Amino acid sequence: MKKINACMVMGFFLFLFGLNVNAQSSPKLEPKSIAPYPLEITYFKTTNVIFPSAIVGVDRGSKDVLAQKAKGAANILQLKAARDSFPETNLTVITADGKLNSFVINYTPKPSMLNISIKERDNKNSIFLSPELVNEAEVTTYATRALYSKYKGRKVKHRKYGIHFGLNGIFIRDNLMYLRLTITNTSNISYDIDQLRFFIRDQKKAKRTASQEIEITPVHIQNEATKIAGQSSQSLVVAVLKFTIPDKKYLAIQLFEANGGRHIELSVKNNTITKASVLPKLESNVKYSH
Repeated sequence: MKKINACMVMGFFLFLFGLNVNAQSSPKLEPKSIAPYPLEITYFKTTNVIFPSAIVGVDRGSKDVLAQKAKGAANILQLKAARDSFPETNLTVITADGKLNSFVINYTPKPSMLNISIKERDNKNSIFLSPELVNEAEVTTYATRALYSKYKGRKVKHRKYGIHFGLNGIFIRDNLMYLRLTITNTSNISYDIDQLRFFIRDQKKAKRTASQEIEITPVHIQNEATKIAGQSSQSLVVAVLKFTIPDKKYLAIQLFEANGGRHIELSVKNNTITKASVLPKLESNVKYSH
């Protein structure tokens, strides 16, 4: 009996030893740490952060930080303090090249830098996200193709105040839709573009019923214009995440004039959206730089 017990004890110790060896030989998963970039902002001045690609997402750790994309520049984020002497917080920015950029935000009355270029940093403050996210190089190539491609689908246009505004091409590739717009100024007064916005809206608003609308934010704008000179025309392509329109709703494309009243809106129905032309897939041997 003593011999049997001794064998059992020895076997138990060998079993524990085997578990320990297996545990040591198994690879450990080490989480990758992203070193956040220190950033100082103030209440009385605006800090501009310039990214190499368009901004597609911004998350503030606190409402004490005011953030907005610069008008006419999709890759510039403007930051300002909502109040002075707020506690330390953070900021996360996702860009169209598939990068997540991390920042630690602190308040200071006099920031040492007001204009910061992310191109000048190394990659320790950012990581590449899933390839399912937008690749800016690809988007630029597809948008350029959409700009010059033939389109046989239905076109939507509106004319007012000597301004011809039209949607003359809808294209699709993977998860992105490319809207080709043309602005023609037949007047002698230049048209300064203040805003170009996209909404999905209710066709009719019933009495005592709140109207619902969803704004669509562009991922990329190719051949973007800020001014249409008199007696001239320009086409541009706006890339957005693919969508369709529910029943009793429509896509509103709004064009606003800066310091003027020549505002124009296009109404696009779902049967126009669903007839988008497919852009040919890029060759696999094409290389992109980031």
